[in-house]
Amino acid sequence: MTVAIVADSGSDLTPSQLAESGIRQVPLSVSFGEQTFVSPDELTPEAFWDRMRAPDCPFAHTAAPSAGQFKQAFEKAFEDGHRGVVCICMSEGLSSTVKHARMAKEMLPTRSIFIVDSRSASMGIGALSRRGADLAAAGLPAEEIYDRLTRLAAKVSLYVGLDTLDYLRKGGRISSAKAAIGGLLSIKPIITMDDGVVVMADQPRTRSKATERVIELLTALPVTELHILYSPPADVDAFREAVLSRLPKPAPKVVTTQIIGPVIGAHIGPGAYGAIMVREG
Repeated sequence: MTVAIVADSGSDLTPSQLAESGIRQVPLSVSFGEQTFVSPDELTPEAFWDRMRAPDCPFAHTAAPSAGQFKQAFEKAFEDGHRGVVCICMSEGLSSTVKHARMAKEMLPTRSIFIVDSRSASMGIGALSRRGADLAAAGLPAEEIYDRLTRLAAKVSLYVGLDTLDYLRKGGRISSAKAAIGGLLSIKPIITMDDGVVVMADQPRTRSKATERVIELLTALPVTELHILYSPPADVDAFREAVLSRLPKPAPKVVTTQIIGPVIGAHIGPGAYGAIMVREG
């Protein structure tokens, strides 16, 4: 490929998916108190969730890669013979990752580098990155890949049911007032992304009602790609079967099941379930 595809580790792509597609990854870090781990190199999703579910686990904080880390990744791609780089990052409304990637691009002004704001998270980044890898393998130039992925980002959506809003509140992704109201009402929130930021899609009062509502939202229209997301101890098999059985035809061309990794999981918490959808046409 003449174009290298780079993604941050908020994509939740597995090592095998990265290897199969040739996507290069720039990691974020996750901290528990004084302990900091590069994610997922030093902290796998499974190890992360074991920690998160342990008694008295401190709140996990995340940090974006530095501009220097992005610059190093871009330079390595050019050293390996690529003539262009397309970097897909977590939504600017959620993280400074995009900002740091753009800073790295400015440090290499003579290079062909394009930064895509996914306006999403998890497999919203991952789906765009995998599509970018397909386009790069087909020989498209970096600028055209960037243009296509930017348009495709508008067709990516997500719905995720949570057990609590506490993790989003502690991470600063929603206000304390919203989280407090949710706690008082004992709601099981459903979140989505709007204009690159987290918003509430619905507020059922029980988990069973929330699960049913998430399935309704995910199966309202046909999808091209469906990426089921979950964090332990959610029953992902039953949830996946329910979604797939109710999706309208035609069936999605791509279906994956992805455990939510440390970067996104720190703000979602245990017991989450939902999906990233790509709707084209």
